[in-house]
Amino acid sequence: MLFEKMRQKPFFILGPCVMENQELLYTVAEKVAEIGQKYNIPVVFKSSFDKANRTSIHSYRGPGIEKGLEMLLKVKERFGLPILTDIHESYQAAIVGEVVDVLQIPAFLCRQTDLLVAAAKTGKIVNIKKAQFLSGQDMFYPAQKVIEAGNDQVILTERGNMYGYNNLVVDFRNIHDLKTFGHPVCMDCTHSVQRPGAAGGKTGGDRTFVPMMALAAKAFGADGYFMETHPDPDNALSDGPNMVKLHDLENVIVPLLG
Repeated sequence: MLFEKMRQKPFFILGPCVMENQELLYTVAEKVAEIGQKYNIPVVFKSSFDKANRTSIHSYRGPGIEKGLEMLLKVKERFGLPILTDIHESYQAAIVGEVVDVLQIPAFLCRQTDLLVAAAKTGKIVNIKKAQFLSGQDMFYPAQKVIEAGNDQVILTERGNMYGYNNLVVDFRNIHDLKTFGHPVCMDCTHSVQRPGAAGGKTGGDRTFVPMMALAAKAFGADGYFMETHPDPDNALSDGPNMVKLHDLENVIVPLLG
């Protein structure tokens, strides 16, 4: 069972930020599957069919739910990987739950009761990202909404806090606080290095800090690591400055396994 595996070993949620095309998904999924098999670790493939919170209305959002789920299903069938994607509206939960193994609740939406309950009712794992405006302790309540809706398969993900203009700061004490609730805790190593809206209508950031974020999270007891990755992130259609270059991914992961 995937959730039990994620409790027992370091787990990794890996993939490109947004679905650009099928070939990109295949390229990244092949590497993700290879790493999982080589090191015998749980890996989950992640990509978004819709980036509903882009800085600019002109930014690329993705292929949409119908086409996106077709693309994810092809990855699942070809590589045998469990799949994660995010939802933004309650009605999407049941539709997405037919394909994916993990439903992700975006940080900005983690207090939306109807969204959490709808995700819980799919029976799939629910990964709740901590909002940029909440402390680790505050995340007891979003998790409890999922549990009281009848689903105890909850992951909580730390991704930094907003402490000023166009920047995020990670307080790693949040990982300790999140772990007190008894759920697996994941560190979002890529979104935590974002500089929201700091690149002229786009989100900036600095992927240089991703390995450091991961190692610091490990020191604080993180159970898993979320990293977006792309073969050519400087030309990616979303979140390029924060994504790990695909050829560097294994080198970032290995120090987290010991």
